[in-house]
Amino acid sequence: MTAVATKTCAPLARVSGDDLQVPLVQGGTTTYANFDYAASAPALAQVTDRVQQLLPFYASVHRGAGYASRISTECYEGARASVTRFLDAADDQVVVFTRNTTDSLNLLAACVPGDTVVLDIEHHANFLPWTEHGRRVVRAGDTIEETIRLLVAELCTKPAALLAVTGASNVTGEVLPLERLAQIAHQCGARILVDAAQLAPHRRISLRDTGIDYLAFSGHKLYAPFGAGVLVGRRDWLDQAEPYLAGGGAVREVTTTGAQWAPAPQRHEAGSPNVLGAAALAAACDALCQIDPETLIAHERELAERLRAGLSAIPGVTQLRLWADSPDIVGIVAFTVDGFAPGEVAAYLSAEHGIGVRDGRFCAHPFLARLGLDGALRASIGLGSHSADVDRLVDAVAALVANGPGWQYAQTAGLWNPTPETRNFTDGAAGAAACL
Repeated sequence: MTAVATKTCAPLARVSGDDLQVPLVQGGTTTYANFDYAASAPALAQVTDRVQQLLPFYASVHRGAGYASRISTECYEGARASVTRFLDAADDQVVVFTRNTTDSLNLLAACVPGDTVVLDIEHHANFLPWTEHGRRVVRAGDTIEETIRLLVAELCTKPAALLAVTGASNVTGEVLPLERLAQIAHQCGARILVDAAQLAPHRRISLRDTGIDYLAFSGHKLYAPFGAGVLVGRRDWLDQAEPYLAGGGAVREVTTTGAQWAPAPQRHEAGSPNVLGAAALAAACDALCQIDPETLIAHERELAERLRAGLSAIPGVTQLRLWADSPDIVGIVAFTVDGFAPGEVAAYLSAEHGIGVRDGRFCAHPFLARLGLDGALRASIGLGSHSADVDRLVDAVAALVANGPGWQYAQTAGLWNPTPETRNFTDGAAGAAACL
């Protein structure tokens, strides 16, 4: 075994699919090793339980007099309270339910009364929405301190309404000093938005203590893959902006010549809401609140350090970082393997070892360009991760470097696949559907 660490580390929580059996290209099956939490995390057991409990009561919300409608309404509005507690939101901050982080940031972009300053290392969700709303891009420095100096210079040179930053990089997992950036933004007359899609599943965040004005995250990265996200933030901009969508639920009164719009959050939640998604997200927030933050961090760091140490011992494997002085790193490890395309490595890990990682540019093209890469691999850790899976990943990469793949691989329509492909995805999909 290549992994350096010997201490075992068990999962911190039960997640759906933790005993999933997947076929191998060479024959047989193995338990799936999921290292793609940063893309979409599996549902927590508490989340699936909550959805199952609510399904019999699923009905229209807000205007239904029936018992089921009243229950659904209570669950939907109660979900806002769960998110508020999870983020320790301030009294003037409201919770708007959306589809995901991208949806949340597009909503906020239409509300910002001025320019928005962003870094060049952002995920596309926190880079593209500001394009038509006065986006100003700052090239991140080679250290946190240099990056902060560049942001201060930009904010001081010309007033901006908003500073929009990632909480934790979806490429490297590096964390910015958010409380410090909030203070800087406020001193320069701006507000701050944090894309917490990668941070919220790993670290507890207090909006009240940090001074963060707006924050967005996705349920599908927070162990609640039921199609909901949130935008939490100060009410005034949200109340003054045009509704994100025009339709029922966002109005107080409608005539043939106009409409009187409701205040936030209803102002930006037109149409029938995703009640089950909101309930699932709230259940995930409640479950994470029950886990001691230090225990969560210790579990994640133990596994991440084990993975980093194991990969460091393999010749030709390079791990990606931007800032040596980052105050924290969440459980994300991005790397390359000399002599192999990232897609080929990912296909090999899946086909021959039953291991799922992400490959590509991670919807952060400018960041990968900064690193001089057109692709990489990313292994991400979550509550269901454990040391045996980390060792499997390290050993599989070591075997690839030492001996090459045991199967042939080729690109088809831009995707790497084993040739021949012996796994039957159609039957697998049919089997999954039959379980519903």
